[in-house]
Amino acid sequence: MDFGVLKPLLTSLMMPPLAPLLLALLSLRLIWKKKRVGTPFMLVSLALLWVFSCHGMAVLMAATALPQVEPTSVTQLKARKVQAIVILGGGLLSQAPEYGQPQPSAYTAGRLRYGLWLAGQSNLPIAFTGGVGWAANGIQPVSEADVAARVALLEHGVKLRWTESLSRDTAGNARLLAPLLRNDNIQRIALVTDAWHMPRAVAAFELAGMTVTPAPTGYILAQEYTLLEWLPSGIGLQACREVLRESLGLAVQRLMNV
Repeated sequence: MDFGVLKPLLTSLMMPPLAPLLLALLSLRLIWKKKRVGTPFMLVSLALLWVFSCHGMAVLMAATALPQVEPTSVTQLKARKVQAIVILGGGLLSQAPEYGQPQPSAYTAGRLRYGLWLAGQSNLPIAFTGGVGWAANGIQPVSEADVAARVALLEHGVKLRWTESLSRDTAGNARLLAPLLRNDNIQRIALVTDAWHMPRAVAAFELAGMTVTPAPTGYILAQEYTLLEWLPSGIGLQACREVLRESLGLAVQRLMNV
C-alpha cells in the first residue's frame, strides 16, 4: 500500500478535534483508575478543543505561525515577466445531486475564480493542476483538473491551456505540472492557491525549477466582532486545522529538503 494513503489518517490524529478528544479519552481512563493526573489532562483537552475551535485563534496563528504572503497585482506580474497563471486544486464535491455531476469544493472554486479573473486582467494563459487527493482515494470519480476545465469552459467561457490530473498532493502538483510548462518554454509563473497554503506550494514549485510569483487568495481574516471570533464554531475549527496542517507540512518539507 502506498504510504500516501495513510497521510490523511496520520494528519487527523495530530489535528483537532481528534487529538484533544483522544487526550480526553485518556484522561477519563486515568480518572476511572483514580489517578490524580487525569483531571488536569481532562481540563487541558477541553481547553485545547475550545481554543482550536475559535476563528480568532486561526487568524492569530495564520498571522504568526505561517510566512506572510502579500496580494499580487497585474503590474507586478508584468514587472516580473510572468508567463502563465498556475491554479492549484483544493478538492472536489464528488457528489453534487443538484448538478448531477462533481463540482469544485469551496477551496477549488475560490482559487479557480481568482485565477480566471487574474488571467483575464493580464491576458496570460492558465494551467490547472489537481488529480485525486489521498483523502479522496477510491471515492472521487474524476480529477480536480477535469472538473475545473469543464467549469472554466462552460461557466466562464475560458479554455485552460494546460491541465495536470494525476497529482495526489502539493509536491505532486509541482513535480508533474512543471515538465508540461517547460515543454512550452514556460519558466515564470504566478501561483494561485489559498494564502495559508502558499508558502508550502511556492517551495514545491521552486524545487521543481519554476520561478514563482505568489498570487494568493482565501486569506484567513477576522469575519465577526471579537467576542464571536473567540467562541467555538465549525468555521473556526476548520480554519485552525488548515493553519496547523500547513505548519506541520512546512516543517516536514524543510526536514525532507535539508
